[in-house]
Order: sequence, then C-alpha cells, then structure tokens
Amino acid sequence: MTSSSDIAATVKAARRALKLRQADLAAAAGVGLRFLIELEAGKPTVQLGKTLDVLNALGIDCTFVSRSEASSRGGRS
Repeated sequence: MTSSSDIAATVKAARRALKLRQADLAAAAGVGLRFLIELEAGKPTVQLGKTLDVLNALGIDCTFVSRSEASSRGGRS
C-alpha cells in the first residue's frame, strides 16, 4: 500500500534530482508553495488533483494496480 509518506518522498527526491527549488516546482505545477511544502511533508489530506499536477510537472506517471493483481504478479501488496 502506498502512503502519503511514500508520495512525499518520491516528490521530494524527483524535485531534488531536477535541481528545482520548491517555489520553482510549485510555479511549474500551478500550485501554491504552501501546498507543495505540505505535500513533501507527507500531509495525508492534500488535494488529489493538485498532487497529480505536481507529479505531472515532475514527469511522474501513476499506475494503479489492485492488491490482488499485484500479489498475483509477485509485486508489492
């Protein structure tokens, strides 16, 4: 199961790999700096639409797989 902490770590690592400041990524994604800070802190109640905007700005695609399907493939459950 993916948690808000997992998403936070992914966003932060991708932003740093691209050598972007939080303010730069927030502007590129069309979200506020406060939102991005909360997202990277793992706040569990951030808005999904804005989170997807940030992931899109970073070039990250999301794939959703049911746990039963992941188990049958030998993936994470």
